[in-house]
Amino acid sequence: MSALKNFATHTLSSPSKSRNTQFFSINFSPHITRQNSRQIPTLSAKTSLVRPINAVTEDREVDSTEEISEENEKKDSNGSEFEETKNSLSILLDKDRFLNAAIVLGAGTFAITKLLTIDHDYWHGWTFYEILRYAPEHNWIAYEEALKTNPVLAKMAISGIVYALGDWIAQCYEGKPLLEFDRTRMFRSGLVGFSLHGSLSHYYYQFCEALFPSNDWWVVPAKVAFDQTIWAAVWNSIYYVVLGFLRLESAANIFGELKTTFWPMLTAGWKLWPFAHLITYGVIPLEQRLLWVDCIELVWVTILSTYSNEKSEARISEESLEAKSDSSSSKSPED
Repeated sequence: MSALKNFATHTLSSPSKSRNTQFFSINFSPHITRQNSRQIPTLSAKTSLVRPINAVTEDREVDSTEEISEENEKKDSNGSEFEETKNSLSILLDKDRFLNAAIVLGAGTFAITKLLTIDHDYWHGWTFYEILRYAPEHNWIAYEEALKTNPVLAKMAISGIVYALGDWIAQCYEGKPLLEFDRTRMFRSGLVGFSLHGSLSHYYYQFCEALFPSNDWWVVPAKVAFDQTIWAAVWNSIYYVVLGFLRLESAANIFGELKTTFWPMLTAGWKLWPFAHLITYGVIPLEQRLLWVDCIELVWVTILSTYSNEKSEARISEESLEAKSDSSSSKSPED
């Protein structure tokens, strides 16, 4: 009996333990939920901070991709514009080459035809060898007759041709291809030679003979000295001033360039002309002096034209650089 009582008490006490365990389990769950409830706001706060950062980075990425696409579009447009300008320039160069080739071919054909057909009235029965044999002699006779009938016009024509050819040689010497010469520049030089050099030289040589009429030994050196001081200074100045006005430059620029180039060009002429003028005033007759001088002028006009146009192009490039620097400096305060 006592054993049964103990067993009964033991079995009856077990529900209380189970209750306690249930109560403990019930009380433990709220504790966990409080901790979770404390942790959840912190996580939500972190995610709320991360979201605007991600949005900003996404906006920046979108802006950068848009800028890159705009830059690519600009590059493409600039490349297409460059190609268009390149194509248009190539077309213009082809037209210029064709026109220059036509001018050279036409002028050369005309000159050769005139030189070879000087005796066309007497060609009956002549061979081609006889035509070539008598052409130089009869052309010289025709030139002397032109000097007698109209000496100024004949010398103007020769000087115009020589100055145009000299400028063409100068352009080729500067690096331009043979058929890409500047027609306007060559025309300006030929115009100066035709209108001024031929006529002025004709009267100058007559004046020089009147100034030194003697045939003594000192006359030739005196004529050379006078030529390379007075006449060279006058003609170089005329050439530069007239070319400047034909280029539509201002008077200040023209005379500024003349001041800087006057003495170097005068001294440069002393390396060539004194030796040539020993023949000019010592051997060549008066009426044929300009023809001899024009043959030497092919070299001298090349130097003159190169020097004049280099100074003009250098001044134009300096002015363009100054204009760009002024425009950039005026834009910088606004930025």
